[in-house]
Amino acid sequence: MTTAQICICLAIVVYLLAMLGVGVWFAKKNNSVDDFYLGGRKLGPFVTAMSAEASDMSSWLLMGLPGVAYLTGLAEASWTAIGLAVGTYINWLIVARRIRRYSQQLNAITVPQFFSKRWGDERNLLSAIAAVIIIIFFIPYMASGFSACGKLFHTLFGTDYVTAMLISAAVIVIYTVMGGFLAASTTDLVQSIIMTVALIVVLGFGVTQAGGMDAVMSNAQSMAGYLSLSHIYDPASGNSNPYSILTICSLLAWGLGYFGMPHILLRFMAIEDEKKLSLSRRVATIWVVISMGVAIFIGVVGNAMTKAGALEQLEDSETIIVRIANLISNHGVLAALLAGVILAGILAATMSTADSQLLAASSSVSQNLAVEFLHLKISEKKSVVVARGTMVVVSLIAAFLARDPDSSVFRVVSFAWAGFGAAFGPVVLFALFWKRSNKWGALSGMIVGGAMVFIWKYQIAPMGGAWGIYELLPAFVAACLAIVVVSLLTGAPSESVQKDFEAVHQARR
Repeated sequence: MTTAQICICLAIVVYLLAMLGVGVWFAKKNNSVDDFYLGGRKLGPFVTAMSAEASDMSSWLLMGLPGVAYLTGLAEASWTAIGLAVGTYINWLIVARRIRRYSQQLNAITVPQFFSKRWGDERNLLSAIAAVIIIIFFIPYMASGFSACGKLFHTLFGTDYVTAMLISAAVIVIYTVMGGFLAASTTDLVQSIIMTVALIVVLGFGVTQAGGMDAVMSNAQSMAGYLSLSHIYDPASGNSNPYSILTICSLLAWGLGYFGMPHILLRFMAIEDEKKLSLSRRVATIWVVISMGVAIFIGVVGNAMTKAGALEQLEDSETIIVRIANLISNHGVLAALLAGVILAGILAATMSTADSQLLAASSSVSQNLAVEFLHLKISEKKSVVVARGTMVVVSLIAAFLARDPDSSVFRVVSFAWAGFGAAFGPVVLFALFWKRSNKWGALSGMIVGGAMVFIWKYQIAPMGGAWGIYELLPAFVAACLAIVVVSLLTGAPSESVQKDFEAVHQARR
């Protein structure tokens, strides 16, 4: 290994050891299931904000967005980012405070449990179906995170992909199993800071290597449609193609996914004081907007670096930050250590999502299926043991799915986002804002939304044309219609359920 590689490796190892240290620190603070899954509802406003957004912004923030912008310009990356930014703000504005209050009133510590208690589902059918949906979509999602870590180490050091992937997965599992929700949330805060440092350093270095801001903008303006939001640059022909309104709406629909993300909703439920959610909303929204904006501009800068000869033409545009970090590492020991921090940022982006998904998936099996639906009698301490054991099993399955470096597991990410957004998003909104909705409507919405994602993705979208929109949008609409129609065709919810709804509604005034 070269001196630069040793320095990069050292920085990454220190980062991984620090994450394990957080897990050890919080291990003794988990005395109950509520502590393990929700941190005893003691999260501060800043940790809540950064944890929610770091667990959302997986490796696509440091790989996907810059890669798309590098190749085709601003249109696709910007409309996706706008949809996500608007979705982030609205989710914090209308969902966060109400679900925090509602879940505490019902003593619900997981999202599936909230569904069952919200509609008085004594058989916990809603909780069980929601748990199954979480498992279906989260395990492959986690596998993509494990795979990203393995590919990063394999690309940098030439290490065996499977070995690197398993070591990365083991670190994530260990600190999450030991520290639970508090460990995952605290590491998410640290990881969001590292991600921010990575973005700023890469941007500054990239602009310098490209010849300055004027050179960056001159290069972007020389490519047809590259800086347009209504056209997209075609690197093959050098021409621009119009971006249709339908395509724009499809990309904006990414924002709908936020309403149904279990790992984000858990952060809302866990804040210590609902009055501090306003501060969390501002912090979260500002960070999301700035980080996505910088990530997109890094793609523009990277293209200018290629034009200036500072960076080779990238076959895989998503490796742009990795390539720039390698260039930084050639400027001495301190620069190499800084490059290691940047690459740790990519790990951070992946791990902050994977740990939250691991926690949500394991709670679905151990709490929602085993305890609530199957009615297994276990003590509080044994519940935590079962939860930790479930995490290990779920992680092994995800690692098995990620074993093939050439697998298409990355394609599952946008599909899983659509799955959660359509299956849970409408259910969450109707649970919080429509008193007349009932458990049969919620159950129908959950099933229709989840099923429509599969149907649209594999049966309708391949027809092309207007049908080729992102599956989240039609599936979300179908789920909403199912909830309304079925709720109106079946009996009104019980009086106690309606009283709970009114109590939460009155408390907000």
